[in-house]
Amino acid sequence: MRRLLPVALVLMLSVLPLAARAQTVSDAGQKNVKQARVMLDAMVQALGGQAWLNVKNQMQQGNVAAFFHGEPSGGTTEYWECHTWPDHDRIEYSRHRDVVQFYIGQTGTEVTYKGRAPLPQEQVDDFLRRREHSIETVVRLWLNDSNTILIYEGQRLVERHLADQVTLISRANEAVTILTDVETHLPLRRSFEWRDPDYKDMNLDAEEYDNYHTIDGFPTPFTITRYKNGDITRQYFLVHVTYNEDLPADFWSVDAAEGRIKK
Repeated sequence: MRRLLPVALVLMLSVLPLAARAQTVSDAGQKNVKQARVMLDAMVQALGGQAWLNVKNQMQQGNVAAFFHGEPSGGTTEYWECHTWPDHDRIEYSRHRDVVQFYIGQTGTEVTYKGRAPLPQEQVDDFLRRREHSIETVVRLWLNDSNTILIYEGQRLVERHLADQVTLISRANEAVTILTDVETHLPLRRSFEWRDPDYKDMNLDAEEYDNYHTIDGFPTPFTITRYKNGDITRQYFLVHVTYNEDLPADFWSVDAAEGRIKK
């Protein structure tokens, strides 16, 4: 990924000897990396610091609205979701919670009154892609890899909030951009690009976070808006969130979920 130096720095470098140019670029690069790291460390502290890093699971309940070409495609659906780091997710839909989706490891399974069935691969890929580029994954894995590149990109506006923008590039050349509020340091937006396997064009996946409430000591966004290529695709409105729940022994069992849902 190519990043352009500020114009003033380029002009200054053009009149310097080669050795001095290299040193100037090196110094500027190191300063930029440090600034990016400061921003990310501030974000982690704002989210709850080491306690947030050690969260074992998050349970949330709310309503989700779907959009098509950026326009609402109907009403809202009740949902319950549990995420356990690093790769266990369970989502239940409808008032009776009789549609249950499991994303465990690299697989996706849905259970309804008809029984169980694999989720469409496109849907599974989309979910796993977002999980692999989540803020949680970036902080827990990418930041601890010495091969990850950090770039501070200045300040931007996110829904009338001034934000610091940082991009991380992994050893696999995957990039995630995070914008954090300049005052609270809480995440306002996370985005990444991915190439469509069929059409080979690039897509932009983004999430924006708003309406933070502190739950069990952790600032938590109660409004999450998801975008694809600039169009809203989903909007989540949370009503209840808990952390570090003691889950039933069969919570991640597809067999148990299938047995619970009436045929």
